[in-house]
This record gives sequence, structure tokens and C-alpha cells, in this order.
Amino acid sequence: MNSNSSKILTYASGLAGVLFIISLYFTLFYAPTEVNLGQVQRIFYQHVSISWLYAATLFVTMVAGILFLITRNDWWDRLALSCAEIGTLFTILSIISGSIWAKPSWGDWWTWDPRLISATITTLLYIGYLMLRQGIEAPERRAVFAAVYGIVAYISVPLTIFSIRIWRTIHPVVIGSGDPTANGSFNMTPEMRTTLFANLILFSLISIVLIWHRFRLENAKARVEQLKIQVLTEQP
Repeated sequence: MNSNSSKILTYASGLAGVLFIISLYFTLFYAPTEVNLGQVQRIFYQHVSISWLYAATLFVTMVAGILFLITRNDWWDRLALSCAEIGTLFTILSIISGSIWAKPSWGDWWTWDPRLISATITTLLYIGYLMLRQGIEAPERRAVFAAVYGIVAYISVPLTIFSIRIWRTIHPVVIGSGDPTANGSFNMTPEMRTTLFANLILFSLISIVLIWHRFRLENAKARVEQLKIQVLTEQP
């Protein structure tokens, strides 16, 4: 990575820190307290942002896998891995934040709701993706298998997104066409929408920064491997 890219990454990381403070202010003080759910509803802004961004990062994993199979360029494989790791982290955070919101809304930390089940399946699939990469030593073979796996596994992501519209579920559809009978559903005020967008911008930047850092590590790892091969081939 050249010096200009390093500077941009440094500035982006600093900007993410500033936006975190701003979004925290919006979440805790600017957004009004929801009448029925109370203070716990404030986690909604992070939960929705994280949930949408795990879908986005895993989508990039799928696209990068397709492009790797077409080009056989390792750059795409490294990008797929970087996005898959951050996306998997976000799926876990989505489930945790959703459980915190579910306790006062549904009366329990966990219910066997279609959205929760499909989100858990997605998480397990991408943990399997990461384990698959660890279990294959040959780089080319590992990249091909991971690309195909990442493409197939992504089917679970839109299934999770649209599960609340496909099956009978208690998970609210807050954005779009909310069901007024759903437990935990509420109408967003302009202040709530502003707070949600602020958190979406924040977590979008955080995801980019984290993926960029992870991708940088993969590039450094690839250079080290190349140097090892070069040293071994030059030895008499």
C-alpha cells in the first residue's frame, strides 16, 4: 500500500471516530424516547445499520468470488476473505443487538422466529466459509472452493432479509410496510429517521475501514509468502 493510501485510511479511521461520537449523540439525546418500548428502542439504530451492512459486505464477498472465478486474480480472493470476516462479525453483532431489543419487546431474549433462525443459519454458513479456508492448504484450490462456497452461501442473506415478508413472523417491518400488529413495531419520527441515517453512515464508514485494514493485512501476507518462495527458490 502506498503512502497516499495509508494517509487516506488514517483519515478515514479518524473520521469514523468523529462520526461515532456524533451518532452516539443522535442516538442518546437527539432521538426521542419511543412511547411503548422506552429507552431500549435506541439500540434499533445500531441493530438496523449493522444488519444492512452485513448483507452488503457479504454481497461483496459473493461478487468478489464471481470475479475471482472469472479472472483468477488473487486480489478478488483477498477482498472476498476480508469482507467475509467483517460480514460474519456483523452478523453476530446483529443477532446480539436484536436479542437485547427482543427482551423487552417480546418478553424473551430468543424466539424461534423465521428471521432469527435464518440469521443464525447465515452466521453459521459464513463461519463455515472461514473454516473452509483454514482447512485447505493449496492457495489456488482454497480460493476456488471459497469462491463457490461464498456464492452459494449468499442465498441465505436475501432469504433472511425477506423472511419477515415471506413467513408469518413477529419481527416488525419497521422500514417499508410495517405491520401495526407486530410486536415491537413503531412509527419513526423525523428525528428517528435522521438518527438512523446517521448510524447508517457511521457503520458504512466503519465497515469500509475495517475491510480496508483487513485487506491490507492480506496483501502483506501475500507479499511475505512470495518472498518466502523467492528465498527458497534462490537457495542452492
